[in-house]
Amino acid sequence: MVSRAELSSLETAIRELSDRITTAADELLGTSEEAVALDLYEVERSLKTAQRRISRAAGGLPPE
Repeated sequence: MVSRAELSSLETAIRELSDRITTAADELLGTSEEAVALDLYEVERSLKTAQRRISRAAGGLPPE
């Protein structure tokens, strides 16, 4: 059975990945690859949504 701790770990992994993607996108702004940066920002937004949904899901589990 999934636990709050497991969901918290997934949330942390998503947050770290999101941070890495944002850093990569930031580096591409103002370059000829700016279109890639915009795609990466869209991925980052999707990951932030996933992070919030996992947090909400964890709140719906019974206390450990």
